[in-house]
Amino acid sequence: MKLSARNKMPGTVTAIDKGAVNATVLIDLGGGTTVTAMITNASVEELGLEVGKTAYAIVKASDVIVGSD
Repeated sequence: MKLSARNKMPGTVTAIDKGAVNATVLIDLGGGTTVTAMITNASVEELGLEVGKTAYAIVKASDVIVGSD
């Protein structure tokens, strides 16, 4: 897999919660860190995602928003 994104984090799919159109996918990156992504149900199928399968959280963004109370 060749990508221009620098932040490629391998992990294990721990949950897939499908809705009518989109699915929430949780990826355990290890060390107590989990990434949650919202993707289409079609993408879940095309990628062959299943709980227990290795997947990559790939982040490419020009802006990162940080909030605090």
